[in-house]
Amino acid sequence: MKKYLLAVQFDESAPPPSEEEMREQQAGTAQVTADMQSAGSWVFVGGLLPSHATTVVRPGNGTTTMTDGPFAETKEQLGGFWVIRCDDLDQALVWADKCALACGAPIEVRPFVDAQWG
Repeated sequence: MKKYLLAVQFDESAPPPSEEEMREQQAGTAQVTADMQSAGSWVFVGGLLPSHATTVVRPGNGTTTMTDGPFAETKEQLGGFWVIRCDDLDQALVWADKCALACGAPIEVRPFVDAQWG
C-alpha cells in the first residue's frame, strides 16, 4: 500500500469559524478519522497551531538562521494533516473528499516517496 499526505489548507486571512462551526468541524473530522481507522487506512492525524507559532530554520554557508513565521508569505498555510495508507491515488482522493467536506477546507493530496529507508 502507498502512503498519502492529506494536508488541510487553512486560510488565515478568512474570519475564524464560530464556536458552533468549530464544533461541527471537529465532530466531522473525528468521524472521518474513525472511518479511516475502521477501514485500515489511517496512519496518523495532527492539527497545527497557526503560522505565527512557526519557526523556520534555514541553511546557508555552513550554518543556519532561525526566524519566526512561515517560510512563504501567503494567506493559506498548513492547518493540519492526515497520513493514510491506500491502494492508489483514487482511493486517497475519496478520503480527501470526505476530509474536505468534514473540515470545510481545501485538502492537498500528496503521495509519499516509495523508497525504503534503512
